[in-house]
Amino acid sequence: MNESPATAGPPRPGRILVIDDDPTVAEVVAGYLTRAGHHVDRAADGPKGLALARTHRPDLLVLDLMLPGIDGLEILRRLRTGGDGADLPVVLLTAKGDETDRILGLELGADDYVTKPFSPRELVLRVQSVLRRSRASAPAQPPAGQLVSGDIALDPQARRAHRGGRELLLTLREFDLLAFLLRHPQTVFSRQDLMERVWGWDFGDLSTVTVHIRRLREKVEHDPAAPALITTVWGVGYRYDPATGEQGGPA
Repeated sequence: MNESPATAGPPRPGRILVIDDDPTVAEVVAGYLTRAGHHVDRAADGPKGLALARTHRPDLLVLDLMLPGIDGLEILRRLRTGGDGADLPVVLLTAKGDETDRILGLELGADDYVTKPFSPRELVLRVQSVLRRSRASAPAQPPAGQLVSGDIALDPQARRAHRGGRELLLTLREFDLLAFLLRHPQTVFSRQDLMERVWGWDFGDLSTVTVHIRRLREKVEHDPAAPALITTVWGVGYRYDPATGEQGGPA
């Protein structure tokens, strides 16, 4: 995993909630995260996990998809639409063959995923990468000033974005992706470029980028089916076009 200098080094300890009904997996995950310096809470079913996520406000959620009571996708859906968990960083645990659920999880706003069976060390690295991103705008390291493009305004320090006066409810990765595109208008980036420069990884499933581009279009474009801001350059990648037009096609 390739980390940029701005995100290198271990993040400060965080409070992490692990929701997994497999006691062995939960114990291993909690053990590795604890040894990495984090405080870990655990829940073995969906209802308890959702309640803890809402009442304890962890810094990050490690969420298994297959859970009793309420499954992981429904927990993610409720958090993202309920207001109290719209910006909570989430790393999914998915079975190797569950590609459909994995893509759906990304579309619902998950920030990353790890497939079972997984390396606990890899999970810790991914958790710490997401934590770094979520804390990038801490007061001790204020980001650059407000970004404005047409009727889109983005405040990196407050991590809030608006279009036409309407606030855009963006997840951690969606916000970082939009900020990156606004800073590099009229420049084409491949999915691999975006994976490296927004996610900070030199490997990973590139469909993660595709799903986040689609979700971001749904929130910033007037017509997501015919995007005019985040356009596709066929065979190459994506480009942010400040001057809105009628051209452009979906990924």
